[in-house]
Amino acid sequence: MSKPPLPKPTESELEILQVLWQHGPTTVRFVNDELNKKRDVGYTTTLKLLQLMLDKGLVLRDDDSRTHVYRAALREEETQGLLIDRLLDAAFGGSALKLVVQALGHQRTSQAELDQIRDLLNEMEEQKNTTEKGGTNELA
Repeated sequence: MSKPPLPKPTESELEILQVLWQHGPTTVRFVNDELNKKRDVGYTTTLKLLQLMLDKGLVLRDDDSRTHVYRAALREEETQGLLIDRLLDAAFGGSALKLVVQALGHQRTSQAELDQIRDLLNEMEEQKNTTEKGGTNELA
């Protein structure tokens, strides 16, 4: 029996997850202090959000000490993948091309970012060609 899919994090939950991904397992106080660097957030609000996120399976909590320590249940890349899959299906009819066109067309993309995108596309094409020829992929 497979696990039910994790719920989509809200914007506030994603802010908390960003803190946990950046700093690793930490306390409510630390998360709250980090959130307050961007906007005013009450400690009890942060605590309540973390408790809700625990119930939803978005975070895990270590209860071994008096001060509870929270950590993200999934790695950042896993969560991003889930969110992109949902967005791709819901907003772009499953078309990665439409997603990329919108992402690049509505934002100023630096030359360095365009170069990285081009390099990534070249790598992906090279991997595909290697796979189609029956070879192995030796890219690092």
